[in-house]
Amino acid sequence: MRVLIVEDELYLAEAIRDGLRLEAIAADIAGDGDTALEQLAVNSYDVVVLDRDIPGPNGDEIARHLAAEPESPRVLMLTAADRLDDKASGFESGADDYLTKPFALRELVLRLRALGRRPSAGTPPVVEVAGVRLDRFRREVYRDGRYVALTRKQFAVLDVLMTAGGGVVSAEDLLERAWDENADPFTNAVRITISTLRKRLGEPWVIETVPGVGYRMSA
Repeated sequence: MRVLIVEDELYLAEAIRDGLRLEAIAADIAGDGDTALEQLAVNSYDVVVLDRDIPGPNGDEIARHLAAEPESPRVLMLTAADRLDDKASGFESGADDYLTKPFALRELVLRLRALGRRPSAGTPPVVEVAGVRLDRFRREVYRDGRYVALTRKQFAVLDVLMTAGGGVVSAEDLLERAWDENADPFTNAVRITISTLRKRLGEPWVIETVPGVGYRMSA
């Protein structure tokens, strides 16, 4: 899962980002509405964590913009406005969920995962390919019934590969989906992660390298 945090309080945005990364959720930050729209135009996100009171286009305007776009990410509004009328207007603007400040990071993570597994997000919560079973809500992976312990990044990469439906995923796409915007495009992190992931899953290898193109799950 990749998330965009739209929050003008930098310390809070960074705390959320760091907490989400510990849960294998890649996260970027936008401090105002204009920056958020720019990042949404060039990056693919699963969920936008959206503060309503931000400089530039406010949260309601961004939510309405996303609601009008096909294949847009889910919106979780994160705000101090906790009256019922505030929540109602937030949902009317296009929010899929609403969390008021102060909040527990654990609750935010649970809500993000719930949004990510809804049918319109395009993928079920549990995916199984070639004897590998991935449960993104519990963050568990099994190979032929054997539990496989993975790092957060290995889990994120496997998630992208398994939900590709057997299609080839390029290293660039893996960087975009499993890392955040600070990832070095020239890094060998993808190759190293794929290598260690193969070893964790064991033989026979189920992740195939397509020379010059990328990687895919092999049935």
